[in-house]
Amino acid sequence: MFEEISVQLQRGKAKDVSALISKALEEGAHPGELMNALIAGMDVVGEKFKNNEIFVPEVLIAARAMNAGLKVLRPALQSSGVEPIGKAVICTVKDDMHDIGKNLVKMMLEGQGIECIDLGVDVDPQRVVEAVRESGATLVCLSALLTTTMMRQKDVIDALKEAGLRDKVKVMVGGAPVTQQFADEIGADCYTLDAASAAQAARALFVN
Repeated sequence: MFEEISVQLQRGKAKDVSALISKALEEGAHPGELMNALIAGMDVVGEKFKNNEIFVPEVLIAARAMNAGLKVLRPALQSSGVEPIGKAVICTVKDDMHDIGKNLVKMMLEGQGIECIDLGVDVDPQRVVEAVRESGATLVCLSALLTTTMMRQKDVIDALKEAGLRDKVKVMVGGAPVTQQFADEIGADCYTLDAASAAQAARALFVN
């Protein structure tokens, strides 16, 4: 059944994923193992996306299936004491209204068992600081899709420094104009080229 959950998630079959998880829970399956089945499915989706075997629409459909499964699974996870592997604040930076890339990364992160606090788009650095303080998140993910907003990623890093939080969080940056060189220049901890790589990098930050 675990394999079937993974397969149906990859196919984007939200109702089937929900039904399979409900049935597995009724039969006494451990919620953590079911979460691992969802993660396995999203791993395959992410790898195919990274290799250009599938594209954004297919990823969104698979993510919808994952979210449907999580909706059923979440109460069981909480009651059994299974915790997310980490917590991340994610947003598109100030003056940038693009959200497709950010949303893809969020879905991929959740597919790795990472809880996401999504602040949306056009987010002021102080809102990021407040979210980190309130949530205790140890990862901040910043998206910038315009050359004119790239430096806003540095503004957030500077704000975290001023608030005394920089050494408590890892900062991941991404977006079309962003490069590894730019990430190094602004003092980010991590840069990835695509959403699937971002999820793998984030998981590594939490489990290592």
